[in-house]
Amino acid sequence: MNSDARHQGVVIPLHGDPALADRAATRRRPRPGTGEQAEVYPLGTGAEAALAVRPGSPWERRAAGALDFLQRRLTGDYAVDRYGYDEDLTESVALPTLRALYRRWFRVEVNGIANVPSSGGALLVANHAGGIWPLDAAMTAVAVHDEHPARRTLRLLASYRVFATPVVGTLARRAGSTLACTPDAEGLLRGGELVGTFPEGLAGIGKHFRDRYELQPFGSAVFVDAAMSAGVPIVPVSIVGAEEIHPVLGRARTLARVLNVPYVPLTPTFPWLGALGLVPLPSKWYIEFGDPIATDGIGRDELTDRVRETIQTTLYRLLVQRRSVWR
Repeated sequence: MNSDARHQGVVIPLHGDPALADRAATRRRPRPGTGEQAEVYPLGTGAEAALAVRPGSPWERRAAGALDFLQRRLTGDYAVDRYGYDEDLTESVALPTLRALYRRWFRVEVNGIANVPSSGGALLVANHAGGIWPLDAAMTAVAVHDEHPARRTLRLLASYRVFATPVVGTLARRAGSTLACTPDAEGLLRGGELVGTFPEGLAGIGKHFRDRYELQPFGSAVFVDAAMSAGVPIVPVSIVGAEEIHPVLGRARTLARVLNVPYVPLTPTFPWLGALGLVPLPSKWYIEFGDPIATDGIGRDELTDRVRETIQTTLYRLLVQRRSVWR
């Protein structure tokens, strides 16, 4: 005789006699003579049946969530938009993973999150750094999602090099990134999305440590064209802390040519410590969202200069206020 226990889409087959179901449903029997009542839990919860843990415990919630996520992936019960964004994967895997870096490693402090609109399209423009890993984009996305009352998703514009990289390109697109081009940016903005861009590009990521927090020339004005065409505001974003995670002291140009990559950074830890040198240093981060800048009634070049000026001025202020690189 077979019976099925169902809970939130998780199916656990129970084979055998009904006594098995009774034993699975009761987690703790009362001790004789104490007057305690038996604790009986609903039979069908996947985490309870598999791990026999008390309901409401962190382990139960994590296990139940993992089982639900696995079932959705196996059954195809998730959606991907026309840009490749997979909300289920982002919410269940990407954000929880990045959140550990955000809260415990970089200990990010956020200012001005109220300047990010609660609804409708807006373009977030930020300075770029990282040396090896451009984690500033990921940390900004976590800040927008976790700190904003509306828990909004930030759709990042990325270079074609990102999508040409095996595995990395697929993961980036599934997490909401799309190609940094006017049609994609404008389409997302007109659709009411928050879009993030880092117009310094590779020049910002790989800048020498002596040039830290000095904005490099904006490689493209795609962001301005898209925002003006869609009629959405631009929110300048200033990030302090990313320049110190992998201080670039030099570049291995010959090796870069051999590997056919833009550059190979030389940092205090990489490549000298091997794989360990890829671990970012635990610098203290500050992310500030500035006042929105309206895009109507202003020229293209003037708007670009105003955004750049606002970011650079805010960076100088944050650096003066910062107590230490590490705390």
